[in-house]
Amino acid sequence: MSQIALPLAPESAGPSRIVVGAANAHVAEALARPESWPFRTAVLTGPSRSGKSLLARWFAESGRGEAIDDARSLDEAQIFHRWNRAQEEGRALLIIGGEPPWDITLPDLRSRLGAALQLEIGLPDDEMAEELLHILAEQRGLPLGADAAAYLVPRAGRSFSDLEKLVAVIDRLSLERKVPATQSIWRAALEAVHGAEEPRLL
Repeated sequence: MSQIALPLAPESAGPSRIVVGAANAHVAEALARPESWPFRTAVLTGPSRSGKSLLARWFAESGRGEAIDDARSLDEAQIFHRWNRAQEEGRALLIIGGEPPWDITLPDLRSRLGAALQLEIGLPDDEMAEELLHILAEQRGLPLGADAAAYLVPRAGRSFSDLEKLVAVIDRLSLERKVPATQSIWRAALEAVHGAEEPRLL
């Protein structure tokens, strides 16, 4: 397990680190070597809240190449022109395609991106989920005890957005009840996020 520090100014909003684990280590390794990409182009997809935009920001601000975030929201002809310009200038291009699959209708763009390096972020394993819980809590200034992850990880949903939502609810309940985030708060947060009848709560 490791982390990537983002080269951001002190006043920049949002997370300053990317947790690297089983779900995305292959992506981090590929982004560090854009010279090996076919046509100097890579397409990155993955689940919601999995750090795609953070990786794109790190890639662009580290000077390795250009990144197009949230490419699905852009006109396909615009992406195609940016691909052509990157090719002409010999610059690596990382394109963030959101959650797979990404159905591209423009034939020229579809063929170009189909030949690019395809990268996909997976779901976090237990070790990565534990690290994410602590990072998310730290970003909120939420103290989590050393035994929090041992209780929460086996019971939490296994997605980036589930973990983010869980920490947000723990923080909210702790503030509302004016008590530390201990097991009673963790259980209430799990029930709020996943429902009281979930077997994971037994």
